[in-house]
Amino acid sequence: MAEGTTFDSRALVEIYGHQKYAGRVTEQTIGGCNFVRVDIPETPDAKPFTKLFGQGAIFSITPIEEDVARHLAKSYGNPPVAVYELPRKIRDAVNAARGGQSRIGTDEPDFGGGPDEEDLELQEEAL
Repeated sequence: MAEGTTFDSRALVEIYGHQKYAGRVTEQTIGGCNFVRVDIPETPDAKPFTKLFGQGAIFSITPIEEDVARHLAKSYGNPPVAVYELPRKIRDAVNAARGGQSRIGTDEPDFGGGPDEEDLELQEEAL
């Protein structure tokens, strides 16, 4: 790739913390800061979504073919957001949609835990 050329390729992006994302990788500037944009394709289990990473978060970028990116996106199954960060009502709805099954002891994330508004209110009252 020639200097000054904008990167636009299917790639595997490895992030510190042992996370991997596969999809279309481009560059994006927001507020004067440069980010690596990964557009993860739709899979049978998830809608397409976009993640932006700062340069300090990236371990490596490996260009790959589109069919390989689609296969990897499906096998990684990355969620667009970590459900445990969502308010309890939304977490409960996600758990109910998944049949209320716990993911503890599996490779799938557990959607319980994490503070919600009620937890934070109780913490504030305790102080």
